[in-house]
Amino acid sequence: MSEEGKGRLTTHVLDTAAGRPAADLEIALYRLEGEGRTHIKTVRTNADGRCDAPLLEGDAFAPGEYELVFQVGNYLRGQGGTLLAPAFLDRVPIRFGMAERAHYHVPLLVSPYGYSTYRGS
Repeated sequence: MSEEGKGRLTTHVLDTAAGRPAADLEIALYRLEGEGRTHIKTVRTNADGRCDAPLLEGDAFAPGEYELVFQVGNYLRGQGGTLLAPAFLDRVPIRFGMAERAHYHVPLLVSPYGYSTYRGS
C-alpha cells in the first residue's frame, strides 16, 4: 500500500518570535462529532518542535473532523516570556477535516501575538 493510502496525522510547532522549534509544548487531539468532542490523546513536542510519532496512523486513523489544541501560553511562559494576564494567546485551537486516507500535516507557526497554520506535507 502506498504511503498516501495509509493515512496519518502529524504536526510541528515553530516559535517564530524566537526563530526556533517550540520544544516541550503540550498538544491535545480531539475528534469532533456534532457539537461534542472526544479527547484522543495529549502529547508534547520534542526538541525539534515535532511529536515523536504521528498523532494518528494505521487503524487509529479515520477521516472526520478533528481539533488540535496547542498550549501556547504555558510554552511561552516556560520560555521566560512575560505575558499579560490574560495572555493574548493562551490555548490555540485548530479545527480541520480529513476527508481521505492520506498524510495530513498541520503545523503551527506561533508568537505571543499571532499564529498561522496550513496543510503541510
